[in-house]
Amino acid sequence: MTRSRWRLVAILMLAFALIVAACGDDDGGSTTAAGGGDGTTAAPSGGGDGDVLRIAFVHVGPVADKGWSWAHDQGAQYVKQQLGDAVEITTLESIPEGSDSQRVFEQLAADGNQLIFGTSFGYMDPMLAAAENYPDVVFEHATGFKTSDNMGNYFGAAEEGRYLTGLAAGAATQSNQIGYVAAFPIPEVVRGINAFTLGVREVNPDATVEVVWTSTWFDPPTEGTAAQSLLDKGADVIAMHQDSAAPGQAAETAGAKWVGYNTDMTEFAPGAWLTAPVWDWGPFYLKTAQEVIAGTWETAAYYGNMADGMVNLAPFGDAVDADTIALIEQRTAEIIDGSFTIFPDPIVDQDGNERALGNIFTEEHNWFVEGVIGSPTG
Repeated sequence: MTRSRWRLVAILMLAFALIVAACGDDDGGSTTAAGGGDGTTAAPSGGGDGDVLRIAFVHVGPVADKGWSWAHDQGAQYVKQQLGDAVEITTLESIPEGSDSQRVFEQLAADGNQLIFGTSFGYMDPMLAAAENYPDVVFEHATGFKTSDNMGNYFGAAEEGRYLTGLAAGAATQSNQIGYVAAFPIPEVVRGINAFTLGVREVNPDATVEVVWTSTWFDPPTEGTAAQSLLDKGADVIAMHQDSAAPGQAAETAGAKWVGYNTDMTEFAPGAWLTAPVWDWGPFYLKTAQEVIAGTWETAAYYGNMADGMVNLAPFGDAVDADTIALIEQRTAEIIDGSFTIFPDPIVDQDGNERALGNIFTEEHNWFVEGVIGSPTG
């Protein structure tokens, strides 16, 4: 047996052990109001041990990352806070994406979990297959675009927050070179880079955004090295679609500025901090659990936004001036009331060609807007 196979077996054994041992009874979580979603096909409700709904969360990284997985875990804790003994929560961390994650989803279903959340893009097809094999279990997948009778999909308009943070970055740069450390060239990441760049160039048409791909969601040394490579080329602001604070720490060491992601990470690089798009998953998780308990859950593709509170902005750092804050607040209000559109249609791409905007949520959105340096395909 190869070393990689032994590692996979060890991961799966750990996952299954956690299924037996873990339940979420920590405090914490968010308190903003939940949004809605139009369902189309009814699916099973959860039964289980008496009146207890067993819920499982599967994360691609550690919940201590203070980033993506941590934000989802805060949402799980919010559900526990609100529903108490009516729910039992299992959390699995650092489960690799790909076909082997199907085994994890199916083991969770076989062990009696009636509601299973998978919080990474690469879980989409494995979860879809698991859902087919366990039609009496409700599955929910984050960030993708596929659904079935008993599998919903959910995400939020991070591009709204991305655009607003682009305004802060465009105003902060003096070199007109902004670096962007990005994980994988999938639709959510590409449209985030495009939205960010459009925000940058609203306030600074001469600025460019250079992208470096890391091929990882959570790997602090790799993320830090990628940020440093951009700083060495002259970038004085670093943005990111990553799960750790390493890009910001590299920016702070270099005397540059930083736009984070997922959560308020000010504490890790306070001198570099500008702001970040941040998530509030708790209300959606609570609403979904309540629907499963009540037997009213329906499959849907839910897409939260700034209007319903799923997407927000982190507090501003000291380097964001009053005029920029005023502009961001204006654009925020316009995004929420629908009077401002982030993506024009048609739109100019990085090669200077005008093209139809198309579907920004699928693999069709595999191109960059004008002002981005780098390949949109990795």
